Amino acid sequence: MPNDHILQPATLQEAQAMLVQQQQELERLHRAHEAWMRVVAHDLRAPLRHVTSFAPLLREAVEDLAAEAPQAAEAVADAREFVTMMDQSARRMSAMLEGMAQVSRAMRAVLHLEVLDWGVLLAQVLPPVQQQHPRVQWSVALQSALIMADVHWLKMAMQAVLDNAVKFSSKATVPMVSVHIQALEPGWWRLQVKDNGAGFDMERAQSLGELFQRMHREQEFEGVGCGLALVDVITQRHGASWQVQAQPQGGCSVSLDWPVPV
Repeated sequence: MPNDHILQPATLQEAQAMLVQQQQELERLHRAHEAWMRVVAHDLRAPLRHVTSFAPLLREAVEDLAAEAPQAAEAVADAREFVTMMDQSARRMSAMLEGMAQVSRAMRAVLHLEVLDWGVLLAQVLPPVQQQHPRVQWSVALQSALIMADVHWLKMAMQAVLDNAVKFSSKATVPMVSVHIQALEPGWWRLQVKDNGAGFDMERAQSLGELFQRMHREQEFEGVGCGLALVDVITQRHGASWQVQAQPQGGCSVSLDWPVPV
């Protein structure tokens, strides 16, 4: 039999002891994972700061060389390109580490749950986003919706969804974003944020919500693919859920489904 090598408990006490042992092992693995995330997200920043700090000095040295040795124009042009690529890559990695750090904090933070009115909270979060993006045509339909959440992390999730909607609709002739709150079956509310932007092929979206997973090339839209990973962690920790629907050049709709207070 394929499972003959697995030790089976003979008594209830043995089963309980095995369960405690497995829980302890899971806790150990969880602590090790958190420690690894902290190292990657925080300790690696110091070398990157050195790279980004010295890049302008290196660029100055290249320009000095260009002034002193006009005959080395081709080599100088290559050096400029290399310095620019190095600087851009270091800044991108810094943004990736910041995203990892933010997701790590969301995974480890103690949640301070309270009853919130989602409509009131959105009315506070939306105006700064609207002011920052005056080209966007907004359609907003809010209503009172009582939910249980940590206000800080709920705002972070909403901000990530709104930022994505604005970013991916930015190349539309007339960018449009709709923000609606609606009641689902008893016990749930939904926040839906929909844009008329680039969209994407849903057949490629299986890994959406994992760290650094992107549906568009870096040359098309900025970002490192951490926004929906943050949304995924925050919703899971609240017993909520999220979903996305999109089509190429047909926009994208992201929904956050949140339970009402028990």
